[in-house]
Amino acid sequence: MPISKEDTAFRLPKISLLDFKRIEMDRVLTALFARVKHKGYPSRLRRASKGEITLDQFVKEFEKHIDGFSKHPDVAEAWVETHLLDLVNRGKHNQAVASPRPLHGYTYRFRNFNRSREYGASQQIYEMLATAEKGEDALASLERFFFRGVDAASGDIQIDSTIDLETQAILHLSDQIKSDAPDTHSRENVRPLIPEASDLLAEDILRLLTYEYVIPRTVMVEHLKIILAVHLALYHLRLLKLLPAILRGDTQGARSIGLLLDVEGDHSTDVARLSERSADAHYRRIPSFVHAYIAIKKLDEFADYLVHRKRLTTPATPEGFTIKELLDLRSDPNFANDRTRFFGARLDRLVEPEEGSEPDPELQELAALELDEFTAYTDAVAMVRGRFHRRYIVEALDALLLKNRPGSLITQPRARNSQRRFIFDSRTLEVLLQLAVLQPGGRQGFHTKELRIEEFLDILKTRYGLYIDQLPQGDGFSTPSVSNRQALRKNAVAFKGRLREVGFYRDLSDAYVTQTISPRFPVAY
Repeated sequence: MPISKEDTAFRLPKISLLDFKRIEMDRVLTALFARVKHKGYPSRLRRASKGEITLDQFVKEFEKHIDGFSKHPDVAEAWVETHLLDLVNRGKHNQAVASPRPLHGYTYRFRNFNRSREYGASQQIYEMLATAEKGEDALASLERFFFRGVDAASGDIQIDSTIDLETQAILHLSDQIKSDAPDTHSRENVRPLIPEASDLLAEDILRLLTYEYVIPRTVMVEHLKIILAVHLALYHLRLLKLLPAILRGDTQGARSIGLLLDVEGDHSTDVARLSERSADAHYRRIPSFVHAYIAIKKLDEFADYLVHRKRLTTPATPEGFTIKELLDLRSDPNFANDRTRFFGARLDRLVEPEEGSEPDPELQELAALELDEFTAYTDAVAMVRGRFHRRYIVEALDALLLKNRPGSLITQPRARNSQRRFIFDSRTLEVLLQLAVLQPGGRQGFHTKELRIEEFLDILKTRYGLYIDQLPQGDGFSTPSVSNRQALRKNAVAFKGRLREVGFYRDLSDAYVTQTISPRFPVAY
């Protein structure tokens, strides 16, 4: 028989809220604004005009409110198109508006939803922050920063000279909104599997927003998009390692990861080959992750089946059964007959060929093995759907790692069969530097302090799992060879050069202790 929806169902919020697709961070941030405004819920909007909002409509609205726009319509349209709007198929005959760029919290009100999908990424971020130790503070800081110019109590627009022109342009559109209420049926309350990742995300947001009055708003928005993308990417790379370990029952060392970043930027160097090996080690985990994901998803469906048959009681928590409780169902003798009946029926249906077609020899061979019904069924689904899921997971990871884009942590030449390798783009380096030079304490919660280079390298390793001058043991590497050590030393030298380029490195002498990283935007204690 053809594979059914029961077999293909994959998404499980208790593992990740992400639908693995190509993700654009502008759209993620725009959707996050609605959840920040409505305390975790998406928005249910009613606008004055029906249908999609077009470029012409945006331009006409701005011409009404901003002096001089109507006198220079061509210039106005070019400015709106290039500076204010996120477009799909930009520059092509079928380009269309996805949403305004995420310069203000109210941009979510003017997005064309079907062209601005973010595939669950905004909810993943929100739930990570909602459960983090400092998450409430981080969410409050995001709301304060992005909803500037809006009265917190009344929602009235209050434009003044401190608000930049781009933000004013967005705020002027607010009279087009008839109603904006939370959609209380569309939130999935889950606790992320890696709580320490949530805590780190919340702290990084608080650190970054320390600079909200000294870094230009548009630059700060770009910094926030980068740091959110980095955290989402690293979280899901950790999941690739952790989830199969949970399925095996051995999570020792599985909660941390290491990425070797090529700073030299030359694909022909030894460190580039090491970085390719690092990327390959992480991406090779995808098939086992898919298999573990399918197994836990099908156990979740089995639990629902048991509840329906009154063999189990539904948990009182919003998240339902924990992953541990689901995994216990594999071997609980009280449900042996239920397992045989449930997974055996599904396996038989999956293996049975469609009318008029030949049996799949691989599935027939799998069914003939002396495996229990649960193992045989989940192996069969992984065999049939594994390649499909792998393709979309790769696409999502590439997008979150900003592949071949500003802020990228990974690159891949466009030549056929070229290899991915982890890199350290200057924009991401600058953001992480801004965070690293902040120390707890002071009127704003943090103050800046000079760092030695080895201190910053240690921060990169311990906080983010990003390696420059060492090999990440257990993530594709073991003991480094002599040639490996030489390549890593060259990478460290290139790293100093990159620090000079972004304006943070001060080299007063040959003495190592005087080679320091200086804050670009000092924050007093």
